[in-house]
Amino acid sequence: MTDAPDGTHTPSPVQPGGSAGSHREASPRRVRVAILTVSDTRTPETDTSGQFLRAEIEAQGHEVVAYRVVKDDAVQIRSALVAFTREATVVLSSGGTGITGRDVTVPVVESLITKPIPGFGELFRMLSYQQVGGAAMLSRAVAGLVRGAVVFAMPGSLNAVQTAWNGILKDELGHLAFEVERHGQPGVLTPPLPGPDAPAPPPMPGAGGGVAAGLGRHKKGGL
Repeated sequence: MTDAPDGTHTPSPVQPGGSAGSHREASPRRVRVAILTVSDTRTPETDTSGQFLRAEIEAQGHEVVAYRVVKDDAVQIRSALVAFTREATVVLSSGGTGITGRDVTVPVVESLITKPIPGFGELFRMLSYQQVGGAAMLSRAVAGLVRGAVVFAMPGSLNAVQTAWNGILKDELGHLAFEVERHGQPGVLTPPLPGPDAPAPPPMPGAGGGVAAGLGRHKKGGL
């Protein structure tokens, strides 16, 4: 606070960036990311959304540790997400977020989330409204923490994925990893550090994925 000439108090100016800026400066430069495409018709060769994400992620200096195309099937989606959250810090899913009978991604993701991130869906629909008008309300894009990883579920179209990436996610992956890691996450266990001559202990039961469990713990997944 500062004193004005008349003796009243006025708020001090906000410093550019604030705490978010300092957190970004402390963020890891390389984040482990997994990509999941949910579609009954796409293949890895025709998956333009997945190809776009992979190219952009690697161009940012991050690592794509896993990639998969699965059907609009709740069991397949859940299985892939559970596996990916053990491999990656950030999981980007596209497809199955609408309201048709085959769109089942959102309830699966919501059933796994331990900490919702409602701002992602809000921002995505705001950006989409500027492009497609009221049809943006049909998107149920959602995000949240699943154990030690952050999962983002986006619509499947290339335009929607580009909107989410360029408008929200592109510059925030390192910041997300930093926030997940800095206080750990409840229910995500990390084994004690071994002594200098002790063999590495086996993974602890129930250990989650992501930076909260230690990046060195993750195995490289097949692409």
